[in-house]
Amino acid sequence: MKKTARQSKMIELVREKEKASVDELSALLDISPETVRRDLSQLSKEGKIHKFHGGATLPTALGEGEFRQRMSENVVAKTKIATTAAGLFKPGETLLIDTGSTTLFFAEELAKRSGLTVITNSAQIARAISQGAGDNRVFLVGGEYNADNNQTFGAMAATQIRAFRAHHAVVTVGAIDARTGAMDFSIDEAQIARVMIEQASEVTVLADASKFDKLASFEVCPLPTIDRLVCDRPPPNDVRDALCAAGGQVVIAK
Repeated sequence: MKKTARQSKMIELVREKEKASVDELSALLDISPETVRRDLSQLSKEGKIHKFHGGATLPTALGEGEFRQRMSENVVAKTKIATTAAGLFKPGETLLIDTGSTTLFFAEELAKRSGLTVITNSAQIARAISQGAGDNRVFLVGGEYNADNNQTFGAMAATQIRAFRAHHAVVTVGAIDARTGAMDFSIDEAQIARVMIEQASEVTVLADASKFDKLASFEVCPLPTIDRLVCDRPPPNDVRDALCAAGGQVVIAK
């Protein structure tokens, strides 16, 4: 296994388990403990994991609250969605990306590409893009700060987002159904997503299957607003039919 693929799998395993030992990673990846330690040292310097004596856990930059927990949920699905979605964008395009565990996975994949401009309210996403191998430009908007998920929000953040125009808004959501469309459980995150959508020519929603046919309190956008829905499994028929009837596209991650 090549180094890049090996380290990506190592990150995935740490996220799934939240904490993994060197011996455990060595056995799962069929590599020597020495190789695991070298990889963990490099990944720790890059802020992708937190290394401790004998193993690794999620990076401390993710905080200790709900967002940290979300980073360890549906990891395989989010990884597939991120890899597929990253291939949908071309050099020269500008992307507005909101805060979320799935969009952070996406940003890490996007960082391997070049020639993009990214505007985000997530410090973690800004860091992932700026530290990536690709030659990309990053703008981090200011505003009230939430330490749990390292995001800015509120009126100041919304005003700054409105200073940009983008080819794409890439957002993650808490729920999707045929009646309302995309929804979120946080009024602050829903507001930021709505402003990003207003400023973009096309809208891509990233959502794993756990979001389907759920109800959240705050509307993000109706289905006809969504140009692409990237998911790990086909959505319910009524969601798919409504989206496609409005000219949208369902992209199933592989």
